[in-house]
Amino acid sequence: MKKALVVLSGGQDSTTCLYWAIDKFGKDNVSAIGFDYGQRHKKELQCAADICADEGIGYEIIPTPVINQLAANSLTREDIPVEETKPEGAPPNTFVEGRNHLFLSYAAIYAKTHGIADIVTGVCETDFSGYPDCRDIFIKSLNVTLNLAMEYNFVIHTPLMWLDKSQTWELADKLGVMDIVYKKTLTCYNGIAGEGCGHCPACFLRKRGYEEYMERKENV
Repeated sequence: MKKALVVLSGGQDSTTCLYWAIDKFGKDNVSAIGFDYGQRHKKELQCAADICADEGIGYEIIPTPVINQLAANSLTREDIPVEETKPEGAPPNTFVEGRNHLFLSYAAIYAKTHGIADIVTGVCETDFSGYPDCRDIFIKSLNVTLNLAMEYNFVIHTPLMWLDKSQTWELADKLGVMDIVYKKTLTCYNGIAGEGCGHCPACFLRKRGYEEYMERKENV
């Protein structure tokens, strides 16, 4: 059986992908990696560690403070408030320049040195808040680049790429882990686990998706 490495932040999307990977590859063949880049919601990494500990999944956190040093944004600077609405024609100030590019590149290095070719990430182009490094075209391009850079046949899996948040909740439910995702993950940009603060962009998408899925489920 092939092995998979999950890029796991501890939020709704990456945690759903963790359980997707467990279902697809088997628990014994899954490990996870997280990144500490000075995010204001750093508690998400503890959520990820706790979930992995509960499941018996190996989890390593890699310090990547260089991201914080290169670009100012509201996720790494306490003096920049999180915008609750997206500026027209531009990503919100929660966008961390190059974050997914670096995370997946670091994950690929880690994966190759551990004999892993399959990398799983929770990026999504449907409910992506305008982040350009969540798009399918970027992932496909980076996959080719990493294969060429390391002469290794990586496969980057994006189970959520074409799902909206309600469908992501549905996937978690089908995997039997919706309660875990609801209670034990941290999606909130203000660092509040579970339901979160309720008004940051991440909380808004999460709550709206949950309510849409529950309404759809009740009407089936």
